[in-house]
Amino acid sequence: MARGLLAAAALLGFLQASSSFEVKDPSGKVCIIANLTVAFSVEYKISGKKEFVQFFLPQNASVASQSSCGKGNTSHPVLVLDFGAGHSLSLNFSESADKYQVEEFVFHYNLSDATLFPNSSAGDVKTVSHKSIMQAQMGTKYRCIHSKRINMKNVNVTFSNVTLEAYLTNGTLSVNKTECAEDTVSTTTIVPTTPKHTTSQGPTPGPTPTSSPSNPAVGKYNVTGPNGTCILAYMGLQLNITYPKKDGKMGLDLLNFLPHNTTSSGKCDNTFALLNLTFEKTKVVFHFALNASAEKFFLQGVSVRTTLPPEAKNPNFEASNSSMSELRASVGNSYKCSSEENLQVTDQALLNVFNVQIQIFKIDGDKFGPVEECQLDENNMLIPIIVGAALAGLVLIVLIAYLIGRKRSHAGYQTI
Repeated sequence: MARGLLAAAALLGFLQASSSFEVKDPSGKVCIIANLTVAFSVEYKISGKKEFVQFFLPQNASVASQSSCGKGNTSHPVLVLDFGAGHSLSLNFSESADKYQVEEFVFHYNLSDATLFPNSSAGDVKTVSHKSIMQAQMGTKYRCIHSKRINMKNVNVTFSNVTLEAYLTNGTLSVNKTECAEDTVSTTTIVPTTPKHTTSQGPTPGPTPTSSPSNPAVGKYNVTGPNGTCILAYMGLQLNITYPKKDGKMGLDLLNFLPHNTTSSGKCDNTFALLNLTFEKTKVVFHFALNASAEKFFLQGVSVRTTLPPEAKNPNFEASNSSMSELRASVGNSYKCSSEENLQVTDQALLNVFNVQIQIFKIDGDKFGPVEECQLDENNMLIPIIVGAALAGLVLIVLIAYLIGRKRSHAGYQTI
């Protein structure tokens, strides 16, 4: 029975995406603790053609010897995580006044690793870096459940479910926490059926939300090119923008696109496609591209333009991201995801996509081709299967233990 419980725990532990790491000083005192999930999307070349690969920071990543607690003013704490065949992710910390921050992220990836980068034209180690977007008060842990995407040359790194703290004094995470703006900003009004922007207070303490925003309705959009329909899309769209207000506080502009009030347009050729959606004073442009070598289409970029409420420090807002690799599927097939997907445009702009089904380029008769499910939906299906298998195994082990015990009890009796 104990073994059955251990097996169940192991299977459930497999579902845990976050990884936990510690850095200790020479005396064994913990100075950095980090629990986080990290997803990578890397562009590389095969025979001169672009290819994309996605992977997660594995559970067996290790804290490298280069990690350090720092030494006074001469060096700062650093967490270096090694994984795979020559890959590493570094979080370099620094402090200023009463705050500490991850000053810089550095990612080294080895293109000669055939497991992650099959058939790569290059075999060298690439390095990309980015200034941090994580900061917390000293003596508090940094917490951010929402995803934060960092865009670097040829690389996207997405952090989620993050809890970390540096400059620890007692070797454990602090009870008090500093939450990221995405977690603390809240809305006090549901997006109504009549178009309206909603605002809220954050990250400074404000009223607790009275209700959660409703999911947007699914709209149907298409674009026709020289050879017929080249974009066919069903999806609900919700735009989230955090912005500084004139009073120095933070606000959230939350907008659900209403399909019957949304106009669509676009254009296509053999290798790229644009879908323009305009709702009130907001315009979102989706840039799709073709990976010819893999015969797959994907969302390469999103640009947003809108007008924020009058309380915003700068009401005219624009944001774009041209280094994405989302909504991927083979040409002739459709990409489908029932789960909510978060497309990080910038640190301030997040586009949430609901119940999406989309197909680009090769569309036969204005109908979707065979479906390719997103990873989120596959995981949602896999979790109950694994849990069910674990429980079934546990029941089987208990039954076997019961039968063995019963057999032994009968063997203890002697015939008179």
